[in-house]
Amino acid sequence: GPVHVGAIDEYNELNQRLEFLLNQEKDLNDAKAMLTETIAKIDTTTQDLFTKAFSEIRANFEQTYRRLFGGGRADLILTEENGVLESGIDIVAQPPGKKPQHISLLSGGEKALTAVALLFAIFMRKPSPFCILDEIDAPLDDKNVERFKELVKEFAHTTQFIIITHNKQTMHLGNTIYGITMEEQGVSRAVSIRLDEIEASDLVKEMELQPVG
Repeated sequence: GPVHVGAIDEYNELNQRLEFLLNQEKDLNDAKAMLTETIAKIDTTTQDLFTKAFSEIRANFEQTYRRLFGGGRADLILTEENGVLESGIDIVAQPPGKKPQHISLLSGGEKALTAVALLFAIFMRKPSPFCILDEIDAPLDDKNVERFKELVKEFAHTTQFIIITHNKQTMHLGNTIYGITMEEQGVSRAVSIRLDEIEASDLVKEMELQPVG
């Protein structure tokens, strides 16, 4: 038959192309193996860190819950014991004198106090530079507000709290109070008071020296 004079050149060209693709395949397989190994290491490290943090926060939560409620018990439960990284977390609480309940079945005040207990349980492990609480004390009675205030005082050494509240008891915690007033209809104005400056003012000192009656 006829001789294809370009067969050798085509063979060499295709052979080079094959070697290039084989090298690319090897690089991809090596990269895949490295990524798989890295992901496994990250999963192991993450699982260890999460398990340690979860255990500490769980113990802290039980402690802060009992303190805020004056008794009872609470717990954090993983929904998937075998898949820690994919698991959800359930909150089970038992206020004093009641049966253990899921947090969704608690009253508004109990939910708020349970949330505060969990927040401070997390802060006990790793404090935050600042924390904003928006009317967290609204559903709380006076006794529970006092317990809440005691916890805030303790953590105020490491965390700056910004609390939005209408409760006068909670306002006593602040070094500075910001208020919104409406002197004219539709016109709001912000006012601020530094309580530490007021306490040291000459006016207060004069009032303290004035006789009563």
